[in-house]
Amino acid sequence: MSELPGDDDDGQRRPRSAMEVFRVFNRLALQGFGGVLAVAQRELVERERWMTPAQFLELLSLGQVLPGPNIVNMALMIGDRFLGWRGAAAALAGLMCAPLLIVLLLAALYRETMSQPMVAGALRGMGAVAAGLVIATALKLVGTLRGNPMGLKACALFAVLTLLAIGVLRWPMVGVVLGLGGAAVATAWARIGR
Repeated sequence: MSELPGDDDDGQRRPRSAMEVFRVFNRLALQGFGGVLAVAQRELVERERWMTPAQFLELLSLGQVLPGPNIVNMALMIGDRFLGWRGAAAALAGLMCAPLLIVLLLAALYRETMSQPMVAGALRGMGAVAAGLVIATALKLVGTLRGNPMGLKACALFAVLTLLAIGVLRWPMVGVVLGLGGAAVATAWARIGR
């Protein structure tokens, strides 16, 4: 990933302390019902200005190929980038503390109300919202693909192939990541080498 600039470069800033990292990731987590990536992009790029859209996309790409939830991987990398292991721990704690308590409370409530049709309908509605958040994040970040070494056409081709492989053909995610992901990396590598 390209080096994250300091406070005086192009309006980007750095967190001042582990407590600030904790606070930002906690605020981010509490806004992210149904998916936190759209909120993370808004908070980290637009509001806090800790990174550019291209840097966010680079971390998101890396976070997606590592095992574990994307946003947890990103939080660890962002915290570590700015404040080392303390920043990583603060980001992870901020991201997980309040949501963990909320999920435990909701799980207990769900156990008591899961047989009610209204609860099933609410969960289906939340699924649609989560899908919308993922699409909104993708649309916000599509502009960063113009600077991608593969070019916009190759990126679009890999996106369509991924959608077909997972959404239509129902291929396992691991195979798609290894196959298409490996092909995309090889394509980018070849174009960078030129």
